Amino acid sequence: MITDARLEKLAKNLVNYSCSVKKGEKVWIDVSGVDYQLVAHLVREIYAVGGYPFVFMSDNRIKREILMGSDEKYWEIMAKRDEEFMNQMDAYIGVRGGQNNFELSDVKAAKMKNYNSVYAQRVHHNIRVAKTKWVILRYPTEGMSQLSKMSTERFEDYFFDVCNLDYQKMSDAMTPLVELMNRTDKVRILAKDTDITFSIKGIPAIKCAGKCNIPDGEVYTAPVRDSVNGVITYNVGSIENGTMFENVRLEFKDGKIVKADANHREKINEVFNTDEGARYVGEFSFGLNPYIEKPMGDILFDEKISGSIHFTPGSCYEDAYNGNQSAIHWDLVQVHTEEYGGGEIYFDGKLVRKNGLFILPELKGLNPDFLK
Repeated sequence: MITDARLEKLAKNLVNYSCSVKKGEKVWIDVSGVDYQLVAHLVREIYAVGGYPFVFMSDNRIKREILMGSDEKYWEIMAKRDEEFMNQMDAYIGVRGGQNNFELSDVKAAKMKNYNSVYAQRVHHNIRVAKTKWVILRYPTEGMSQLSKMSTERFEDYFFDVCNLDYQKMSDAMTPLVELMNRTDKVRILAKDTDITFSIKGIPAIKCAGKCNIPDGEVYTAPVRDSVNGVITYNVGSIENGTMFENVRLEFKDGKIVKADANHREKINEVFNTDEGARYVGEFSFGLNPYIEKPMGDILFDEKISGSIHFTPGSCYEDAYNGNQSAIHWDLVQVHTEEYGGGEIYFDGKLVRKNGLFILPELKGLNPDFLK
């Protein structure tokens, strides 16, 4: 159940650990489809550390109406307004809820492209991600419970287990993987309908242990932009712009997606035609959260599945920079546990992980039995 004690602990983690809010810092609290309870706890906690909370509350049903009638000029006006405000912020806490993950499914691709290319690129990619301390959170709702195929009470228990785990312990266990990735050149991934190679040489590996996403649990880097060759087929469905894409298969040549297929072939190519960078990869990451074992159709959970990777077309992050810029950053997930068909990951020809479990002694601390 969602109790005040659970919400208070979550708010303290978000404010003090994830964003490390200090006295005098300004925090944008951006919530969608969420009631007042968590927001109230966040406001109290920010005031308690001497910060200044600025709250914006919205709803995806309203966002859909705005998108339906908007044009490029509209998002230019909104971007200009929010660029100025975001530039004043020291931190950003985004809380996403709502009852329907498919609320935006009937918004035309051209409308979503305007939003992503004009507004999201300028306000979120260029300022929020690059210049603030930020964290994005999903909030448990009945809609999310239904998506996860759990009862509401069971999902709430699961949610707080996932979100309030010991992230410092996880961070410590990630250190050997970060060090290994920083020494690695060639990566090869083998799985069902997948054989792909790329280089990560010279691009830093970054821990994600409760600082930018809740739930969290990944270590990411990026491939050298033109080094990706081969085929990858993702075995987890992904909701993008309100559409569920399944059986996504991408073929790469010298870094570029030269062929994309899925259950919605035309729509997926519309996404990858957003701009040049949308057909190149901006992130390669290991999913490591021990409590997340199966996909539920929400990317903030699915990309952290223990034993998974995500290989992300679109924009890279500044701290793992490979030069790729795009209005798109689409985390597509492949799970390597035996239940999902298995998989192998090689670093410079040496097997590192098999069927979702690390086999090198220095990395076994990241396997689920240790982290729980």
